[in-house]
Amino acid sequence: MNGSEGAAKSYAGKTVVVTGASAGIGRAVAERFGALGARVALIARGEDGLRGAAGSVEQLGGTALPLPADVADFEAVNEAAQRAEAELGPIDVWVNVAFASVFAPFTKITPAEFRRVTEVTYLGYVHGTMAALQRMVPRDRGTIVQVGSALGYRSIPLQSAYCGAKHAVNGFTESVRTELMHDKSNVRITVVQMPAVNTPQFSWVLSRLPRSPQPVPPIYQPEVAAEGVVFAAGHPNRKEYWVGGSTVATILAQKAAAPLLDRYLARTGYDSQQTGQRAAPGRPGNLWQPADARPGSDEGAHGDFDSRSRDHSGHLAAAEAAESAGSAVARALGAVRNAARRHGR
Repeated sequence: MNGSEGAAKSYAGKTVVVTGASAGIGRAVAERFGALGARVALIARGEDGLRGAAGSVEQLGGTALPLPADVADFEAVNEAAQRAEAELGPIDVWVNVAFASVFAPFTKITPAEFRRVTEVTYLGYVHGTMAALQRMVPRDRGTIVQVGSALGYRSIPLQSAYCGAKHAVNGFTESVRTELMHDKSNVRITVVQMPAVNTPQFSWVLSRLPRSPQPVPPIYQPEVAAEGVVFAAGHPNRKEYWVGGSTVATILAQKAAAPLLDRYLARTGYDSQQTGQRAAPGRPGNLWQPADARPGSDEGAHGDFDSRSRDHSGHLAAAEAAESAGSAVARALGAVRNAARRHGR
């Protein structure tokens, strides 16, 4: 059985909550779970994006419950979790994806903007994890998947607020994971570290760059990221997964030669995050208000870089194969142990 077949069997009828579900990776994750028959609660601010996401989930065979909420507000997140359980059933999987960012040198970001990015991108994960654990721990079952980033290991210029928040997510999640392990809990938490992904954020992120922002190549399609999340949710005993060869290279290079990367990114990090086109005057920004709120503003999962994006991650495929093989061996050993016990009795 391959990873997709196992996932399809595992998620039929399960309740999954996805934050940031109206666009980008969150949208692709929600659609993937919907295609596998899950009941999907969709949390995001953008109401038109949420409507579009709900329609896609339903069309793919899942059940959708759109829940407008700002993840920076814990009470709103907790209320959304209550509605999800009341209308869809006990939450089996919670996926934290929602984020915000500012593309600008640190000296050109206001304190309020930096705080807002941190509240969404870091505290949003804290709030989602709190709401999930309040329900999962008493039942002693459930899985939380944090959508991380290679930038949570290796920071780059022009994204100080986002990089700081993603580093914080890694530290926070490690702490929670060890607490669950100490308690011998059957609740699992894992992280999926992502590469640059072709999402709509580059069209609506608040930017003070002279040229239009872009993901740092190589770029991957959001469906690749979604595949990694769904697989991690089904195999959550591993601490984290790395999606994309660029993620692997970035994390390993940071461990081996961080000072060299500092100098390299100081030279290349500005140009690599901008296209050759001048930024349009008055371009929208979604830091304070969702860009996909009004009718006709649903952007879906993909951004403007389809022609430059990869639809496969060899490293993810290898990790899935290794994890699936390991699970098969563990099941076989468990069957042998059970047979031995029966024989001994």
